[in-house]
Amino acid sequence: MSFQFPERFNMADYFLYHNLEEGRENKVCLYYEDQTFSYGDTARMSNRAGNALRELGVEQEDRVLIVLPDCPEFVWTWFGAARIGAVITMVNPLLPAEDYKYYLDYTRARVAIIHESLLKTFNEATADAKHLRAVLVVGGHEHSDIDFTNDALLWESFDGAVLSESDECRPADTHRDDIAIWLFTSGSTGHPKGAVHLQHDLPFNTEAFAKRTIGVNENDLTVSVPKLFFGYATGTNLLFPFAVGGATVLFSERATPEKLFEVIERYRPTILTTVPTMINSMLNADAAAQRDLSSLRFCYSAGEALPPELYQRWQQTLGVEIYDGIGSAEMFHIYITNRPGDVKLGSLGKVVEGYEARIVDAEDKEVSTGEMGTLKVKGDSAALCYWNAHEKSKETFAGDWCTTGDQFHVDNDGYYWYHGRTDDMLKVSGIFVAPAEIENCLLQHEAVLECAVIGAAAGDGLIKPKAFIVLREEFVQSPTSNVQSQLIEELKTFVKAHLAPYKYPRWIEFVDSLPKNDRGKIDRRKLKQG
Repeated sequence: MSFQFPERFNMADYFLYHNLEEGRENKVCLYYEDQTFSYGDTARMSNRAGNALRELGVEQEDRVLIVLPDCPEFVWTWFGAARIGAVITMVNPLLPAEDYKYYLDYTRARVAIIHESLLKTFNEATADAKHLRAVLVVGGHEHSDIDFTNDALLWESFDGAVLSESDECRPADTHRDDIAIWLFTSGSTGHPKGAVHLQHDLPFNTEAFAKRTIGVNENDLTVSVPKLFFGYATGTNLLFPFAVGGATVLFSERATPEKLFEVIERYRPTILTTVPTMINSMLNADAAAQRDLSSLRFCYSAGEALPPELYQRWQQTLGVEIYDGIGSAEMFHIYITNRPGDVKLGSLGKVVEGYEARIVDAEDKEVSTGEMGTLKVKGDSAALCYWNAHEKSKETFAGDWCTTGDQFHVDNDGYYWYHGRTDDMLKVSGIFVAPAEIENCLLQHEAVLECAVIGAAAGDGLIKPKAFIVLREEFVQSPTSNVQSQLIEELKTFVKAHLAPYKYPRWIEFVDSLPKNDRGKIDRRKLKQG
C-alpha cells in the first residue's frame, strides 16, 4: 500500500483546512469546558496565530516551541505554525526551568507559547536564551511580582498578539519533504532527542493506521488521557479526528479516573486514548462498574504493553474493546496493532498495512518465528534523523529501516508479542528475561495493584529480578508485620508456580506508588536510581 501526496503539500491543509472545502465550516470540531468551536472558527483562529508568528519574525523552517496544557490555543498555535511552514516543537507544560532551558537551547526556537502558570519557571529558563525573540502567554503576562530577566525578549499576551491579526493567512509554499515537526523521544537514556519529521510523515500514518486500519470516521468524537504535547495524543486526539471531519474533547486538568469518567459521561465520546496505568486506575476506582462508558466504540492503548489480566478485567467490567498497539516518536505513531475484528489477547496484533517489520538478532540477522529479537520497522512516516545526534541517527535510521530498541517475537499467525525494551532486558542464569513477563504474572495475584520489575545486583556480580509492588488497599500491612514477610514469600512462590523458577523476583519491595514519566509510563530509571 502506498499513498501519493502532491509535491507541494502542507500538513495543515491535510488535517484542518480541507474541512472547509468539504462543507464542514459550521461543524463543531472542538469541545473545551463550556465552549465549542467549529472548523470555521478553528481555521480563522489558526490563521490569526500564523499571522502573529510571522509578525514576530518566524519564517519558514524556524522552530516554534509550544508549552501548553490541552486547550484551544494549543490547537490554533499548532495549525497556525504548520500553515506558515514553521517547525513545530511541543513539550510538557509541567517541567522545571532547567528542562525548558535545555529545550530552548536545543530547538533554538524563535517564539515560545506558554501558559501563564509557567511565567516564573519560564522566565528563569529564558535568562540566557540566545535565539528566542518572543514569548506569547496564554492567560496574560501582567504579573507585577515577576522581574523579567531577559531584556531582549518580548513578553506578550497570546490574545493581544493573535486577536488583532487578520483571519486570512497566506499558506507557506511547502514541499511534501520539508521539515514540519520534531517529536521528542521519552528521554529514558538521557535528554530527549527530537525526531525530525517531514510534511508527509504524519499524513502517511493517518492514512495507513487511523483511516484504513482502525476506521476513524467523521462521526467520531475523541478524548485522551495523554496530553497533546505527546505525539500519541497529538495523533489520536487531534489529527486523526480532524483528518476525517470528526471532533475532539480537550480538558486541561490532569487525567484521573474520576475526571475521565466525568468527561466521558458529559461529552459522550466514541474513542478514548489511554495507557495501561490509567486502565488499571479506572478499574480500581470506586463504583467503576456503574459508570456509563456506553458511548465508546473502542479505546486505544499504547505506550507500554497491556497486560492480559487488565484487558480481561476491562472487558468484563466496562465492556469496551481495547486495541493495543505500539508506535514511537521515530515513526510518529502506531505501526503494529490489534484492530476491529482481530484482537489476539496478550499480543500487540499485526503490522499495519503500509509498514513492514523484521525481528533481528545482535548481528542484524532475521530470527526464526517464535524467537525473540530486536524489532525493526519500515514505513514512510519514519523520521529523517535525530536533531544534532548524527551517530545515534545512523544507529537508529539505517537505510529504510528504523531500529526500535524493542524486544519482540512473532508467532506463526503473524501476531507480534512484546517483551520489553532492549535496555530493560535482564540476563538471569545466562538467559534473557523480560521484566514485562514477570510483571504480568504478578498482576494476576489478588494482592497486586501495580508493579514494576528491574534488575538488581545480587552481590556475586550477577543480576536478578527485583519487584516494586503497590498493594491493593485491603492487603496493605504494617512494615514490621510478619504478614508482610509472609506475603513476600507467597508472591515469590506464585511467580515460581506460573513461570520458569529462575524468573522469580529475588527481592520484593512494597511501595505507595510507582514513578511515572510524562507519557504515563513507569519510570524504571528512577527505580534503578533508588
